[in-house]
Amino acid sequence: MTQQNPGLVQLILDRIDLGLLNPGDTLDEGELVATFGVSRTPVREAILQLEAVGLVRRLPRKGAAIFRPTLEEFLAILEVHAKLEGQAAGLAARRLSRAGAVALERAVANCAAHAATHGDGDPDGYYQLNLRFHECVALAAGNAVLVDFVKTNARKLLAYYRARYKFSGVIAASATEHSAIARLILDRQSAEAEALMQRHVQFDQVTAMDLLAALS
Repeated sequence: MTQQNPGLVQLILDRIDLGLLNPGDTLDEGELVATFGVSRTPVREAILQLEAVGLVRRLPRKGAAIFRPTLEEFLAILEVHAKLEGQAAGLAARRLSRAGAVALERAVANCAAHAATHGDGDPDGYYQLNLRFHECVALAAGNAVLVDFVKTNARKLLAYYRARYKFSGVIAASATEHSAIARLILDRQSAEAEALMQRHVQFDQVTAMDLLAALS
């Protein structure tokens, strides 16, 4: 993967993170050129970089589009992602710094406050807080390669996690699980933190099918 346009790549990734680009959405070269004030060459190079890590696919006669998995692909990516997130939590429990602990506790408190204040309302707002919690855990693991893998895999599933928070009771359950995971990390219980994080990010097949249908 080349690194010729890291700024432009990040701008496109930010759109994915914010839900401005969702699975199956076409990447319009002309719109990207106009929005970001660049020529078509860096736009095409950025799309190639995203294609190389599996975030973009070429569609016959449709150009490039944000990756939209089949059910089989979704479950396979989710299986790997759960392992990566679990490993990050396990390492975080062993390597957590004082600054990392402060950031983690703040992220947990923000999730809990949002759940208490809004309930099932404002799922998009909660989702951004959820991203911050998982970012804090990944960074606390102290392994930059693992962080990159977690972020890349997460972006293939972001829209589906976001859609899940529209289900009744999921936000409250998520905030409660964040608190439990953080407590295990803060208490240096590595194996327990890893196992709970894996369960936290997993979906059963029925839920996966519902989410894929919702975003099809």
